[in-house]
Amino acid sequence: MAGRRLFPVVLAGALALAGCAMPVDPVPVPPDRPEAPASPKPPTRQKTVAPSEDSLKLAAYYERVEQQLVAQGLLRTDGGGPDTEFSRRMLIENFERIAFFDEYVRGAGLQSGRGGASRLKRWGQPIRMSVEFGSTVPQSQKAADRAEVARYAARLSRVTGHPITMTDTDPNYYVLYMSEDDGQALPARIKQIVPNINENALNIFRSLPRSIHCLVIAFSSEPGGHEYAKSIALIRAEHPSLLRKSCVHEELAQGLGLANDSPRARPSIFNDDDEFALLTGHDELLLKMLYDRRLRAGMSWDEAAPIVETIADDLLGGPS
Repeated sequence: MAGRRLFPVVLAGALALAGCAMPVDPVPVPPDRPEAPASPKPPTRQKTVAPSEDSLKLAAYYERVEQQLVAQGLLRTDGGGPDTEFSRRMLIENFERIAFFDEYVRGAGLQSGRGGASRLKRWGQPIRMSVEFGSTVPQSQKAADRAEVARYAARLSRVTGHPITMTDTDPNYYVLYMSEDDGQALPARIKQIVPNINENALNIFRSLPRSIHCLVIAFSSEPGGHEYAKSIALIRAEHPSLLRKSCVHEELAQGLGLANDSPRARPSIFNDDDEFALLTGHDELLLKMLYDRRLRAGMSWDEAAPIVETIADDLLGGPS
């Protein structure tokens, strides 16, 4: 156990009207599951404090953003309809772009990678998901958020066939609801979860611009690895209900391995136009493909393509 180390794999986030996926350089960090707990949780009974003026202004800003998006016909919750029909070929192409390409250059911040080819990434071990909150989140909102994450985790587990449970015992997938007022404490908490996290990744958490609505970062247990061992999802506590739920749907799903976005994916949350707020039936098919046992972490697209063709036939009932 003491010799096992973790390495950053990918960071993805939702930025205003666009999503992003940014790999970061693999820098070793301490063991995932040492004999002594390496990621202690904050006190269970945390006192709730009133949000600052800055946090209140940010909440008002996100409320306006949500209203504007909905007024434009975006953040749809219907999952698509006759206007968003897709074929077998479209599903396969979307899966290739979302699961086998990176949007940003590894280790270069937000420098675009122009869709550089990658390899299939996903979890091998069971996922143990935990939810934490910043100091300004009221108890009633905490209960609602925990219930939302639990429902969605159960759905993701059902769709992928991969074990995902909610627990505060030795979690490996952390969902953090944090506000502007938690900005100073957040980096320290991230380092509790992943000691010696590389500075490129940690700097994202240190000064989060308001254009970044939420994000997720995943780690592997070996350099250049493609099998996830730990993830951290961050959701802004200032979000109104629909943006909040949209962040849960996008980040928790991207943290399973669908880390890229594609402008051609529709109906999908893995797109940069915010047309859909919630996981769609099309997206469930992508997740089923990702966790199909005929595929394996680390596969290139050339290796996976013929298998994906067969999986698509199985899911859609044959070529179309």
